[in-house]
Formats: sequence, C-alpha cells, structure tokens
Amino acid sequence: MTRSFAAALRRANRLMRPAKLTKSAKSIQKMMTGLMVKSALAPLAALKPKTAKSRKAALPKAGRTLGAVIKQLRVAQSLMPGARTGAKARLVSPSVPAGAQYLSRTHRSAAGSRGYKLYLPASHSKRPKGLILMLHGCTQSPDDFAAGTNMNAMAEKHGLAVAYPAQTGSHNAASCWNWFKPGDQLRGAGEPAILASLVRKLTKEFGIDRDTTFVAGLSAGGAMTATLADVYPDIFAAAGVHSGLPRGAARDVLSAVMAMRNGAAPFDIAPVISGSSGPVRRIIFHGDADSTVHPSNASMIVSAAVGTGTQPTKVRKRSVRGRGYTRSEYTSADGVAQLELWMIEGTGHAWSGGRAAGSYTDAEGPDASAQMIRFFLAKSA
Repeated sequence: MTRSFAAALRRANRLMRPAKLTKSAKSIQKMMTGLMVKSALAPLAALKPKTAKSRKAALPKAGRTLGAVIKQLRVAQSLMPGARTGAKARLVSPSVPAGAQYLSRTHRSAAGSRGYKLYLPASHSKRPKGLILMLHGCTQSPDDFAAGTNMNAMAEKHGLAVAYPAQTGSHNAASCWNWFKPGDQLRGAGEPAILASLVRKLTKEFGIDRDTTFVAGLSAGGAMTATLADVYPDIFAAAGVHSGLPRGAARDVLSAVMAMRNGAAPFDIAPVISGSSGPVRRIIFHGDADSTVHPSNASMIVSAAVGTGTQPTKVRKRSVRGRGYTRSEYTSADGVAQLELWMIEGTGHAWSGGRAAGSYTDAEGPDASAQMIRFFLAKSA
C-alpha cells in the first residue's frame, strides 16, 4: 500500500469517528452513507472500459481536502458492512421453459443461512445429471445473475441443476460475498461453510456425486469460488472463476482495495488444499481491460493452482464477434485439461458473452457460460 493512500485512509477514519464529528463532518458522513458508490467488486460493464495501464495514474496525495479523501474511499465503502449503497440489482425474472422449475428456497446450517434460487431442468427435474453453484457479484441478485449469464438455458441442454445463493445487504453493504475476510477464507467456517453445506444438502437430495458438482462466480462471487475450490476439493470437481481474485489476496477492506487495484501480491496467495478426490479443475475468465479487478489476479489464481513458473501445454489465440482472446491450457499427463485461462481483449469487468437482460454483462466475446459447462463436463463425459 502506498504511503499517501494509507495516510489518506487513516485521516478519513479519524475524521469520521463519532467522538470527533464536527457539524461538517456529520454532513459528510451522511453524504457518504447515501452515495451510490461504484462497488469495488461490482461489475462495471456499463462504464467505458479502461485498460489495465490506465490504472497506474498517481494516487491523490494525503494532504488534499477531505473531499479528495472521500473519493478514494468510495471503493472501500462498498465493502464495509454497515454502509449503504444506492446500487440495486435489476428486477428481472429469467425465463423458464415448460416443465422446468425455478424455485425459491432457504438453506440453514450451523454456520448460517442464505436464501437461494434453484433451477431444475425439464428433462431431469427429479434427477439432474449434475449441479452448478452460481455465485453472483456485488449489487446483483440470483435472478439478475441467472438472466445475465443465461446459465439456466445452458444447464437445460445438459440436464443440470443450478443453485443461486443470495448474499444480502445484511451480510455485506453491497451484497458482496465477503471473500476478503480471514474468517471467510477457511474450510469449516463463515460463508464457505454455509455454501458447502448447501451443496452437500442438494447433492444428497438429488443423488449427485462429486464428479458432477461444480461452482462458478463473478467478481466477489468469483473470489469466493476460488476459495471454495481451494478448501473444498472433496465437494467440487471443477470451478469457473470470472473476474475474481485468489484466496488470500486480502485480509481486510484496505488490502482488498489494493489487491483489486494493483493485483494480489504473490506472497499473500494461500496454497491450494489437495484432496483425496483429486484436484479441482479450474477455468478462469478475465477481461484485459478490467479496471475494477486487476487482470493480473487471474494469473495469480493460475499460479496457486499449478505452481509459479509452470508453462501452459497449449496457447491458442482466437476471436469471436470481433473480440480477440487468448486461451491457455494446462493439461495433466493423461491429457485431461486441469486448467484453462481465458484472457479477453477489450473486456471490462463483466460476464463474457452474457445477456443484456441481466446487469454487468458483455455480449461480445466468447460465451463464458457455455465454455464453463463444456469444461466442467469434459472429464465426466
């Protein structure tokens, strides 16, 4: 963390402490809590994309006015429990084909509870062929995420069930999964334990085994996906991380902001936990113009999974609908793809190939949903 940025944050914190609030500071605090902040992890596809290089601009100096400090804190504010944001998920309802079901449920466990939506395909509503846990990004909802990713339609083709757990404002101000908290980066604790418990419940209910159980997410959901893949290799066979960060990239709000802004530091990345069931295969998508979560975080996820310095088995450069991308594949000795890294040219912080019906999507570029399912099922097919 740069000294100027750290100093600015400390100065703002001092000014915002209740015991020292002046009339003007109270006014500023009220303004801050009412701001429609750009969530630090909320996908920003609606904004004009910026290249990674553009974020090397100088940070504001600590000696500037409180107004400049507040601008620096907008990103951090959205991660702070107790703050308020004006950003809202789109009120959408994903289409459901005849015979399929889209259910509203609540899961309760010792670690906590969450509401969730469950899609059951028409062809296999009683016994789905597999399950995908889908984790939305900040300010999104299960319905919004389902509509934007079009994952229900993709899952219908393959007879898969899809669960969309909901993170709400009572758990995080911007409805972000709390990937940056140490207590939510471990096995058997916090949000990972809640989500793992939900998956165990559903796989037992529908008779689904580990080889056809998958997890995917965007942004904060992508970061939590990386955590689940790391700490629950006995539950998930494969994971799809879109515009996320590696487990251990942050330990609090401030380090989260820095990891998103500059990329995670290699020495902060937590090692992947090896399970007796075999490694969790991973497919990673990231836009190289992402100005919310630095693109270098994708390579950090790769390094944590396959080791620093490991070279891809194959690198392909292609384009679709005028959008170029690089696909790097890492395969095992038996030829099975253990990891794929997709870097999409000119894409910001948005679901590649997504639908405009949902928020924070980019219709151009490869279809991340279709490619994730293709990757998930490659070994089990």
